[in-house]
Amino acid sequence: MRHVVVKLSQWAGRTFAIWVLLGAAWGTIQPEAFAWVGPRIPILLGIVMFGMGMTLSPKDFAIALSQPRAVLIGVLAQYTVMPLTAFALATALDLPPDLAVGVILLGTCPGGTASNVVTYLARGDVALSVAMTSISTLLAPILTPALTLALAGQWVPVSATALFASIVTIVVLPVLLGLLAHRYGARIVRPITPVLPLISVLAIVAIVSFVVGAHRERIAVIAGALAAAVVLHNVVGLAIGYGIGHVFGLSHPQKRTIALEVGMQNSGLAVSLATMHFAPGAAVPGALFSLWHNITGPGLATYWARSERKSIMPAEDSPELASPAADGK
Repeated sequence: MRHVVVKLSQWAGRTFAIWVLLGAAWGTIQPEAFAWVGPRIPILLGIVMFGMGMTLSPKDFAIALSQPRAVLIGVLAQYTVMPLTAFALATALDLPPDLAVGVILLGTCPGGTASNVVTYLARGDVALSVAMTSISTLLAPILTPALTLALAGQWVPVSATALFASIVTIVVLPVLLGLLAHRYGARIVRPITPVLPLISVLAIVAIVSFVVGAHRERIAVIAGALAAAVVLHNVVGLAIGYGIGHVFGLSHPQKRTIALEVGMQNSGLAVSLATMHFAPGAAVPGALFSLWHNITGPGLATYWARSERKSIMPAEDSPELASPAADGK
């Protein structure tokens, strides 16, 4: 039975984008089916972050010391490229205040946990990905409120202290508790860990389905501008993230990793904070971003993985490597 659950969990993680899309469609058709999710969004995100903590160990943070340059470059890119891009898009597209703050809030959030899996699929540097996600998440209580206040304050009032308290409660504490569970309760945690992707998928799909269903009329009215903001935010993050890695002379796996870490935000956190502290519509950009980046991320990972295999195959099949026996005659 456990083997079946583990396989189901792995399959759910690989097909995440499909379930988010189906959930969003279901939420649009039957929004009442997800009405129960609204008040429980912080709890659901807390469960996801606790699961993230359970997969971490002190050695993951030691990686930051073993390759500090790459981690520093990636985290700085995370907290500059995405917030500034979000601000530029909100301004250029003249978004309504609630959507503008939603896009900016999304841009100021740390990297999403899905980026670790996608980095693995892309044959990137998984250790660097985990280190970047962990450090950007732990910096979020300070940087997310400060950047949101600085960039979104012209549209709506922003309470940095309230955002700080919420991030500590629904992100940092669950992650730390998960770390402690991993460290001191390994015998209990080990059987649960393979099921965590399934729990995360169910939680995020429920959140996205609720937000899309609750705001379906608003989404229909401003679909063009909102889609442009979500798509461009993600694409610019992926492109500049990769470009920064290239400028600083990082390896190909590291460049892929930074691109994915920068381009894939913790949209669940953005939705939670928007729901708790801003007008309801502010949660919409995060919900749609969750769908979009789980399409572009795996798609880009597949492209990179296939490109790498193609670059290796000709060398393996080349006449020069296939003919040592002939040379030895």
